[in-house]
Amino acid sequence: MRGLTWDHPRGYAPLEELTRLDLAGTNPYGAVPEPIAWDRQPLEGFESEPIARLAETYDVMVIDHPGLGAATDALVPMEELFSPGELAGLRFAGRSYESYHLDGRQWALPLDAATQVAAARPGVRVPASWPEVVEAAKSTRMALCLGGPHAFLMFCAVTCGDFLDEQAGERALELMAELLALSSDREVRNPIGVLDAMAAGDVDCCPLLYGYVTYPLTFSDAPAWPGRAPGSVLGGTGLVVSRRRIGEIRESVRAHLLRLTSEPVQAELFPATGGQPAARSVWDHPGFYRDTLATMEAAWIRPRFPGYIALQTRSSALIRDGLFAGTPARDLLKHLHEEWRTP
Repeated sequence: MRGLTWDHPRGYAPLEELTRLDLAGTNPYGAVPEPIAWDRQPLEGFESEPIARLAETYDVMVIDHPGLGAATDALVPMEELFSPGELAGLRFAGRSYESYHLDGRQWALPLDAATQVAAARPGVRVPASWPEVVEAAKSTRMALCLGGPHAFLMFCAVTCGDFLDEQAGERALELMAELLALSSDREVRNPIGVLDAMAAGDVDCCPLLYGYVTYPLTFSDAPAWPGRAPGSVLGGTGLVVSRRRIGEIRESVRAHLLRLTSEPVQAELFPATGGQPAARSVWDHPGFYRDTLATMEAAWIRPRFPGYIALQTRSSALIRDGLFAGTPARDLLKHLHEEWRTP
Protein backbone atom coordinates (compact mmCIF):
# COMPACT_ATOMS: atom_id res chain seq x y z
CA MET A 1 0.00 0.00 0.00
CA ARG A 2 1.12 3.56 -0.66
CA GLY A 3 0.70 6.36 1.86
CA LEU A 4 1.45 10.08 1.87
CA THR A 5 2.32 12.22 4.88
CA TRP A 6 4.09 15.56 5.41
CA ASP A 7 7.81 16.19 5.52
CA HIS A 8 8.52 16.87 9.17
CA PRO A 9 9.60 14.26 11.76
CA ARG A 10 6.33 14.87 13.56
CA GLY A 11 4.50 13.86 10.38
CA TYR A 12 6.56 10.90 9.22
CA ALA A 13 8.68 9.46 12.05
CA PRO A 14 5.94 7.46 13.88
CA LEU A 15 4.53 6.14 10.60
CA GLU A 16 7.89 5.06 9.23
CA GLU A 17 8.80 3.42 12.54
CA LEU A 18 5.66 1.29 12.35
CA THR A 19 6.55 0.31 8.78
CA ARG A 20 10.08 -0.59 9.88
CA LEU A 21 8.71 -2.80 12.64
CA ASP A 22 6.26 -4.41 10.19
CA LEU A 23 9.04 -5.25 7.74
CA ALA A 24 11.18 -6.64 10.55
CA GLY A 25 8.29 -8.84 11.65
CA THR A 26 8.65 -7.65 15.25
CA ASN A 27 5.91 -5.07 15.63
CA PRO A 28 4.74 -4.99 19.28
CA TYR A 29 1.78 -2.79 18.31
CA GLY A 30 0.07 -5.54 16.32
CA ALA A 31 0.34 -7.16 12.90
CA VAL A 32 -1.24 -5.84 9.69
CA PRO A 33 -1.84 -7.69 6.40
CA GLU A 34 0.68 -5.51 4.54
CA PRO A 35 2.88 -2.52 5.44
CA ILE A 36 2.48 0.99 4.06
CA ALA A 37 5.28 2.63 2.08
CA TRP A 38 5.09 6.29 3.08
CA ASP A 39 6.02 9.17 0.76
CA ARG A 40 6.38 12.73 2.05
CA GLN A 41 5.30 16.15 0.81
CA PRO A 42 6.40 19.56 2.16
CA LEU A 43 4.22 21.49 4.60
CA GLU A 44 3.14 23.84 1.80
CA GLY A 45 1.81 20.89 -0.19
CA PHE A 46 0.06 19.47 2.85
CA GLU A 47 -1.70 22.83 3.30
CA SER A 48 -2.75 23.30 -0.33
CA GLU A 49 -2.38 20.23 -2.59
CA PRO A 50 -5.84 18.97 -3.68
CA ILE A 51 -6.69 15.78 -1.80
CA ALA A 52 -8.68 14.35 -4.73
CA ARG A 53 -5.61 14.58 -6.96
CA LEU A 54 -3.46 12.81 -4.37
CA ALA A 55 -6.12 10.09 -4.03
CA GLU A 56 -5.39 9.07 -7.63
CA THR A 57 -1.95 7.85 -6.49
CA TYR A 58 -2.17 7.06 -2.77
CA ASP A 59 -4.25 4.63 -0.73
CA VAL A 60 -3.94 6.39 2.64
CA MET A 61 -3.20 10.09 3.11
CA VAL A 62 -2.47 12.39 6.03
CA ILE A 63 -4.52 15.51 5.32
CA ASP A 64 -5.64 18.91 6.63
CA HIS A 65 -9.41 19.18 7.21
CA PRO A 66 -10.15 22.34 5.11
CA GLY A 67 -9.44 20.42 1.89
CA LEU A 68 -12.21 17.88 2.47
CA GLY A 69 -15.00 19.73 0.69
CA ALA A 70 -13.52 19.24 -2.77
CA ALA A 71 -12.38 15.67 -2.13
CA THR A 72 -15.20 13.57 -0.72
CA ASP A 73 -16.04 11.89 -4.06
CA ALA A 74 -12.53 10.40 -4.05
CA LEU A 75 -12.61 9.18 -0.44
CA VAL A 76 -14.14 6.34 1.57
CA PRO A 77 -16.21 7.51 4.57
CA MET A 78 -15.23 5.90 7.83
CA GLU A 79 -18.76 4.49 8.23
CA GLU A 80 -17.97 2.13 5.33
CA LEU A 81 -14.86 0.84 7.12
CA PHE A 82 -15.88 0.74 10.79
CA SER A 83 -18.95 -0.12 12.83
CA PRO A 84 -20.75 2.56 14.86
CA GLY A 85 -19.37 0.93 18.00
CA GLU A 86 -15.78 1.10 16.75
CA LEU A 87 -16.10 4.78 15.89
CA ALA A 88 -17.88 5.59 19.15
CA GLY A 89 -15.03 4.06 21.13
CA LEU A 90 -12.46 6.55 19.80
CA ARG A 91 -11.63 9.66 21.85
CA PHE A 92 -9.69 12.60 20.44
CA ALA A 93 -8.53 15.99 21.70
CA GLY A 94 -10.79 19.01 21.32
CA ARG A 95 -12.89 19.10 18.17
CA SER A 96 -10.39 17.10 16.10
CA TYR A 97 -12.87 14.33 15.25
CA GLU A 98 -15.62 16.81 14.43
CA SER A 99 -13.37 18.68 11.99
CA TYR A 100 -13.44 15.70 9.61
CA HIS A 101 -17.25 15.31 9.74
CA LEU A 102 -18.93 16.77 6.69
CA ASP A 103 -22.31 16.28 4.99
CA GLY A 104 -23.34 13.73 7.59
CA ARG A 105 -20.32 11.46 7.11
CA GLN A 106 -16.99 10.96 8.89
CA TRP A 107 -14.24 11.29 6.29
CA ALA A 108 -11.10 10.89 8.40
CA LEU A 109 -9.80 9.76 11.77
CA PRO A 110 -7.58 12.25 13.64
CA LEU A 111 -3.93 11.24 13.74
CA ASP A 112 -2.29 14.37 15.15
CA ALA A 113 -3.92 17.18 17.16
CA ALA A 114 -2.79 20.80 17.04
CA THR A 115 -3.99 24.36 17.25
CA GLN A 116 -2.45 27.82 17.43
CA VAL A 117 -0.90 28.54 20.82
CA ALA A 118 1.76 30.84 22.28
CA ALA A 119 5.41 29.76 22.16
CA ALA A 120 8.50 31.15 23.87
CA ARG A 121 12.04 30.32 24.77
CA PRO A 122 12.46 28.97 28.32
CA GLY A 123 12.28 31.80 30.84
CA VAL A 124 10.22 34.04 28.55
CA ARG A 125 6.50 34.48 29.20
CA VAL A 126 3.85 35.28 26.61
CA PRO A 127 1.05 37.27 28.32
CA ALA A 128 -2.44 35.81 28.47
CA SER A 129 -4.26 38.77 26.86
CA TRP A 130 -3.77 40.59 23.58
CA PRO A 131 -3.39 44.07 25.15
CA GLU A 132 -0.62 42.63 27.35
CA VAL A 133 1.03 41.02 24.32
CA VAL A 134 1.33 44.47 22.71
CA GLU A 135 3.05 45.79 25.82
CA ALA A 136 5.38 42.79 25.97
CA ALA A 137 6.35 43.26 22.31
CA LYS A 138 7.94 46.60 23.24
CA SER A 139 10.64 44.86 25.28
CA THR A 140 10.77 41.30 23.87
CA ARG A 141 12.15 39.91 20.62
CA MET A 142 8.79 38.87 19.22
CA ALA A 143 7.97 37.37 15.83
CA LEU A 144 4.69 36.79 14.03
CA CYS A 145 3.87 33.71 11.95
CA LEU A 146 2.65 35.09 8.62
CA GLY A 147 3.95 32.68 5.95
CA GLY A 148 1.69 30.68 3.65
CA PRO A 149 -1.89 30.64 4.95
CA HIS A 150 -0.86 31.75 8.44
CA ALA A 151 -1.49 35.49 8.11
CA PHE A 152 -5.15 34.71 7.46
CA LEU A 153 -5.21 32.03 10.15
CA MET A 154 -3.83 34.47 12.73
CA PHE A 155 -6.49 36.97 11.67
CA CYS A 156 -9.20 34.31 12.12
CA ALA A 157 -7.84 33.39 15.54
CA VAL A 158 -7.69 36.97 16.79
CA THR A 159 -11.30 37.49 15.68
CA CYS A 160 -12.29 34.18 17.33
CA GLY A 161 -13.69 33.04 13.99
CA ASP A 162 -15.83 36.18 13.49
CA PHE A 163 -13.55 37.38 10.70
CA LEU A 164 -16.37 38.85 8.58
CA ASP A 165 -17.60 40.98 11.50
CA GLU A 166 -16.48 44.56 10.82
CA GLN A 167 -15.67 45.54 14.39
CA ALA A 168 -13.85 42.29 15.21
CA GLY A 169 -12.03 42.28 11.87
CA GLU A 170 -10.84 45.86 12.09
CA ARG A 171 -9.66 45.40 15.68
CA ALA A 172 -7.75 42.25 14.70
CA LEU A 173 -6.00 43.90 11.76
CA GLU A 174 -5.05 46.90 13.90
CA LEU A 175 -3.59 44.55 16.50
CA MET A 176 -1.63 42.59 13.89
CA ALA A 177 -0.26 45.80 12.36
CA GLU A 178 0.81 47.08 15.77
CA LEU A 179 2.52 43.80 16.64
CA LEU A 180 4.27 43.65 13.27
CA ALA A 181 5.58 47.18 13.77
CA LEU A 182 6.95 46.19 17.18
CA SER A 183 8.37 42.84 16.06
CA SER A 184 12.13 42.46 16.04
CA ASP A 185 11.88 39.78 13.34
CA ARG A 186 10.01 40.63 10.14
CA GLU A 187 10.84 37.49 8.18
CA VAL A 188 7.86 35.78 6.57
CA ARG A 189 7.91 32.26 7.96
CA ASN A 190 5.62 29.29 8.49
CA PRO A 191 5.36 27.77 12.01
CA ILE A 192 8.39 25.52 11.53
CA GLY A 193 10.49 28.50 10.44
CA VAL A 194 9.45 30.60 13.45
CA LEU A 195 10.04 27.73 15.87
CA ASP A 196 13.45 27.05 14.33
CA ALA A 197 14.34 30.73 14.85
CA MET A 198 13.26 30.52 18.48
CA ALA A 199 15.16 27.28 19.07
CA ALA A 200 18.26 28.93 17.57
CA GLY A 201 17.92 31.87 19.95
CA ASP A 202 17.15 34.46 17.26
CA VAL A 203 13.61 35.15 18.54
CA ASP A 204 12.24 35.08 22.09
CA CYS A 205 8.57 34.37 21.47
CA CYS A 206 5.62 34.21 19.10
CA PRO A 207 2.13 34.90 20.47
CA LEU A 208 0.29 32.65 18.02
CA LEU A 209 1.41 29.72 15.88
CA TYR A 210 0.77 26.00 15.61
CA GLY A 211 2.41 24.20 18.51
CA TYR A 212 5.02 21.49 17.97
CA VAL A 213 5.76 19.35 21.02
CA THR A 214 9.11 18.37 19.48
CA TYR A 215 10.73 21.78 20.14
CA PRO A 216 12.54 22.57 23.43
CA LEU A 217 10.36 25.63 23.98
CA THR A 218 7.60 26.67 26.38
CA PHE A 219 4.06 26.50 25.00
CA SER A 220 0.98 28.03 26.63
CA ASP A 221 -2.62 28.85 25.80
CA ALA A 222 -3.18 31.38 23.04
CA PRO A 223 -3.74 35.00 24.13
CA ALA A 224 -7.36 36.04 24.57
CA TRP A 225 -9.34 39.23 24.54
CA PRO A 226 -10.41 40.14 28.10
CA GLY A 227 -13.43 38.10 29.12
CA ARG A 228 -13.19 35.67 26.21
CA ALA A 229 -11.77 32.19 25.61
CA PRO A 230 -8.44 31.90 23.76
CA GLY A 231 -8.89 32.46 20.04
CA SER A 232 -7.33 29.78 17.85
CA VAL A 233 -7.85 27.90 14.58
CA LEU A 234 -7.82 24.13 14.75
CA GLY A 235 -5.02 22.36 12.88
CA GLY A 236 -3.69 18.84 13.20
CA THR A 237 -3.96 16.01 10.69
CA GLY A 238 -6.34 13.22 9.79
CA LEU A 239 -6.12 9.90 7.96
CA VAL A 240 -8.25 9.52 4.83
CA VAL A 241 -8.63 6.51 2.54
CA SER A 242 -8.80 6.68 -1.25
CA ARG A 243 -11.54 4.89 -3.15
CA ARG A 244 -9.12 3.85 -5.91
CA ARG A 245 -8.31 0.32 -4.59
CA ILE A 246 -10.58 -0.05 -1.58
CA GLY A 247 -11.94 -3.41 -2.74
CA GLU A 248 -8.44 -4.88 -2.59
CA ILE A 249 -7.14 -3.29 0.59
CA ARG A 250 -10.17 -2.81 2.82
CA GLU A 251 -9.07 -5.12 5.64
CA SER A 252 -5.49 -3.86 5.55
CA VAL A 253 -6.65 -0.24 5.71
CA ARG A 254 -8.91 -1.04 8.65
CA ALA A 255 -6.02 -2.65 10.51
CA HIS A 256 -3.71 0.31 9.90
CA LEU A 257 -6.21 2.97 10.97
CA LEU A 258 -7.24 1.09 14.10
CA ARG A 259 -3.59 0.61 15.04
CA LEU A 260 -2.60 4.23 14.36
CA THR A 261 -5.42 5.56 16.55
CA SER A 262 -4.94 2.96 19.29
CA GLU A 263 -3.92 3.99 22.80
CA PRO A 264 -0.51 2.21 22.74
CA VAL A 265 0.54 3.81 19.46
CA GLN A 266 -0.79 7.26 20.34
CA ALA A 267 0.44 7.33 23.94
CA GLU A 268 3.71 5.40 23.56
CA LEU A 269 5.07 5.26 20.00
CA PHE A 270 4.10 8.79 18.96
CA PRO A 271 5.83 10.61 21.86
CA ALA A 272 8.87 8.31 21.59
CA THR A 273 9.37 9.11 17.90
CA GLY A 274 8.56 12.83 17.90
CA GLY A 275 4.89 12.63 16.96
CA GLN A 276 2.10 14.75 18.40
CA PRO A 277 -0.84 12.48 19.27
CA ALA A 278 -4.52 13.18 18.76
CA ALA A 279 -5.73 10.86 21.53
CA ARG A 280 -7.62 12.76 24.23
CA SER A 281 -5.89 10.82 27.02
CA VAL A 282 -2.47 12.18 26.02
CA TRP A 283 -3.70 15.77 26.31
CA ASP A 284 -4.19 15.23 30.03
CA HIS A 285 -0.42 14.83 30.44
CA PRO A 286 1.55 17.67 32.10
CA GLY A 287 3.57 20.14 30.05
CA PHE A 288 2.85 21.02 26.42
CA TYR A 289 -0.46 19.16 26.29
CA ARG A 290 -2.14 20.25 29.50
CA ASP A 291 -0.74 23.81 29.17
CA THR A 292 -2.51 24.25 25.82
CA LEU A 293 -5.60 22.07 26.36
CA ALA A 294 -7.99 25.00 26.97
CA THR A 295 -7.01 26.48 23.62
CA MET A 296 -7.39 23.11 21.89
CA GLU A 297 -10.89 22.68 23.27
CA ALA A 298 -11.98 26.18 22.21
CA ALA A 299 -10.40 26.11 18.74
CA TRP A 300 -12.42 27.14 15.69
CA ILE A 301 -12.96 24.72 12.79
CA ARG A 302 -12.29 26.25 9.39
CA PRO A 303 -14.79 26.10 6.51
CA ARG A 304 -14.46 23.03 4.29
CA PHE A 305 -16.42 24.01 1.19
CA PRO A 306 -14.95 23.41 -2.30
CA GLY A 307 -12.61 26.26 -3.17
CA TYR A 308 -11.86 27.21 0.43
CA ILE A 309 -8.13 26.37 0.22
CA ALA A 310 -7.57 28.76 -2.70
CA LEU A 311 -9.61 31.44 -0.93
CA GLN A 312 -7.55 30.95 2.23
CA THR A 313 -4.33 31.36 0.20
CA ARG A 314 -5.53 34.55 -1.49
CA SER A 315 -6.84 35.99 1.78
CA SER A 316 -3.56 35.35 3.54
CA ALA A 317 -1.53 37.03 0.80
CA LEU A 318 -3.90 40.00 0.86
CA ILE A 319 -3.55 40.44 4.63
CA ARG A 320 0.22 39.89 4.66
CA ASP A 321 0.85 42.32 1.79
CA GLY A 322 -1.48 44.88 3.36
CA LEU A 323 0.23 44.69 6.75
CA PHE A 324 3.69 45.17 5.26
CA ALA A 325 2.44 48.00 3.04
CA GLY A 326 0.82 49.80 5.98
CA THR A 327 -2.68 49.65 4.49
CA PRO A 328 -5.22 51.07 6.97
CA ALA A 329 -7.17 48.34 8.75
CA ARG A 330 -10.53 49.54 7.46
CA ASP A 331 -9.37 49.48 3.84
CA LEU A 332 -7.67 46.12 4.24
CA LEU A 333 -10.81 44.63 5.76
CA LYS A 334 -12.87 46.02 2.88
CA HIS A 335 -10.56 44.29 0.37
CA LEU A 336 -10.85 41.05 2.36
CA HIS A 337 -14.66 41.21 2.39
CA GLU A 338 -14.64 41.78 -1.37
CA GLU A 339 -12.46 38.70 -1.79
CA TRP A 340 -14.97 36.59 0.16
CA ARG A 341 -17.90 37.96 -1.86
CA THR A 342 -16.22 37.01 -5.15
CA PRO A 343 -17.41 33.63 -6.47
